[in-house]
Amino acid sequence: MSFSFSPAASSCSPSSHPLAPYGWDEDWAAASSPYAEQGLVPGRVVRVDRGQCDVITADGPVRADTAFVVPRDPMRIVCTGDWVALDADGDPRFVRTLLPRRTAFVRSTSSQRSEGQVLATNIDHIAICVSLAVELDLGRLERFLALALSSSSGAALLGDGRETEHQPEVIVLLTKADLVPDAATVSHLVRDVEAIAPGVQVLPVSSTTGEGLDVFGALVSGGTSVLLGISGAGKSTLANTLLGMDVMEVRAAREVDGKGRHTTTTRNLLVLPHGGVLIDTPGLRGVGLFDAGAGVGEVFSEIEELAARCRFHDCSHTVEPGCAVLGALEDGTLPERRLDSYRKLLRENQRIVAKTDARVRSEILRDWKRKGSEGRAAMQAKRGRVR
Repeated sequence: MSFSFSPAASSCSPSSHPLAPYGWDEDWAAASSPYAEQGLVPGRVVRVDRGQCDVITADGPVRADTAFVVPRDPMRIVCTGDWVALDADGDPRFVRTLLPRRTAFVRSTSSQRSEGQVLATNIDHIAICVSLAVELDLGRLERFLALALSSSSGAALLGDGRETEHQPEVIVLLTKADLVPDAATVSHLVRDVEAIAPGVQVLPVSSTTGEGLDVFGALVSGGTSVLLGISGAGKSTLANTLLGMDVMEVRAAREVDGKGRHTTTTRNLLVLPHGGVLIDTPGLRGVGLFDAGAGVGEVFSEIEELAARCRFHDCSHTVEPGCAVLGALEDGTLPERRLDSYRKLLRENQRIVAKTDARVRSEILRDWKRKGSEGRAAMQAKRGRVR
């Protein structure tokens, strides 16, 4: 059945609109109406590849060129999940503009640069996939969580620069749970993850046995969800299971280290049979932070709470007397691994922000000077004692 788009059609009930399965609602209708008056049609990007994208419109899927959408700005490049306005016809058809994004999951492109790479947009649920086929890497998971929990603060801005208040729900999926036959061990692993993911639901799932899939399917049946994780985490297998068919190609992970082979090379938006939209992503080798200060604070909320009780408001939590963080470290209530991870992510995020924020650069310079002065003073005092 073919649908033709017109301004009148765009104002019909969102639930009856042909794009409703892809997340169309009243807000998207309102955002697209000015472009409808210009003869453009709305659509959602389901895949991006080499300067072109596959867009689903009311008339069905089309292939469109993205050359008109500010290609020099990496934060404005067309991405899977975007809603766009494009030509009603023509060969080729062009995407003319992006509709304002509600949310975006963004990582740093490189530790040496300040640019961000948008991995998925307009998402309601972020599912971080962690395979139980290998030992849990809590440090990597903390990094993913910091980015996910920052997805609507610094990274996800509306088109006019205002921050969106839409906050995606974050879920941690412990995939391949069938490879851990001992239920007690699975429960222990869940508790380990819950300890570093405050307020985040942790769900063991298995695409082989179906464990947890009914719960996850119900959670993501409304809105758009994105699967994130390293290669071999079982994202594409999970997507195929939820879809009820083999849409995404998968390969077995290496037995020696559980790593996958990057079978998925593009981000793909898929409509789930029981409602909701799922974005499958390639495995991520590197997950650099990008303006994720809010997420770091939320992931390490217990350290932030301790820091508020330190004697000095600018305590560095290294040598200062009356430091509540060091006190918790000494009495064993704060694991050293946790504090090391917190410090590492804070430093990394600060470096990224400093590349574009003069105030932060100035604060870092002052901190370096202060530490240098303290170091010289300590050295002089030491030499005085030796004499």
